[in-house]
Amino acid sequence: MAGRSGPGAGRRATAAGGGRPFPRECCEGLGGLEYGQVDVTAMARLFGYVDVTDSGFIAAVLSIAFNPLFWNVVARWEHKTRALSRVFGSPYAACYCLGAVILMLNCVRSHCFTEAMKSQPKLEGLDCHWAYYSGLAILAVGTLFVISSFLALGFTGTFLGDYFGILMEAKVTSFPFSVLDNPMYWGSTAIYLGWSLMHASPAGLLLTAVVAISYTIAMLYEGPFTEEIYRQKQKGAKNK
Repeated sequence: MAGRSGPGAGRRATAAGGGRPFPRECCEGLGGLEYGQVDVTAMARLFGYVDVTDSGFIAAVLSIAFNPLFWNVVARWEHKTRALSRVFGSPYAACYCLGAVILMLNCVRSHCFTEAMKSQPKLEGLDCHWAYYSGLAILAVGTLFVISSFLALGFTGTFLGDYFGILMEAKVTSFPFSVLDNPMYWGSTAIYLGWSLMHASPAGLLLTAVVAISYTIAMLYEGPFTEEIYRQKQKGAKNK
């Protein structure tokens, strides 16, 4: 999503979903990182600078977690019932409507994220020029991945069109999908990381970790489901 600027990422053919069904593979965009091997010391230090009971911080966490849950539940419901397509008169109209809602939810998420950072103290070690410009560079790279993913997939490809029966002819392999899996998701995560560094915000860094975790979980659910949609498409084509 962003997210899919929102759902966005890089499933078999869409950005809203994740890509591959296995945990290690889905994290290839992070160099095959295994979370069990991560040193949690830095994360523990971040908690010392962040008031996780602050209402703004809680609102940001809830908005981050809600977005992928929402679009996955609605998209699967649509795939099973075609209810939205019937209500809006066509799958394209229904997909565009869901995409618009996802974009609005992502705006709310970004607003909550920014307000949470403003309400929490800065980290002195990051309140310097090198951190600011490093964050700006990371934000620029993330924006490049998000925009290029959207251009490669189109609106329906980005916003769960395959759940509406709007299937792509082939898996997208052009940039940025040639560089990493799920570029929309990782690009969105990079944007939040860069934004946090630019604001020297430990709360922002912690929320960025929540973004990465929520996207990873979304990919684990979306990847196999999307693969099955295209398997059924191929099966139906062979039976004709």
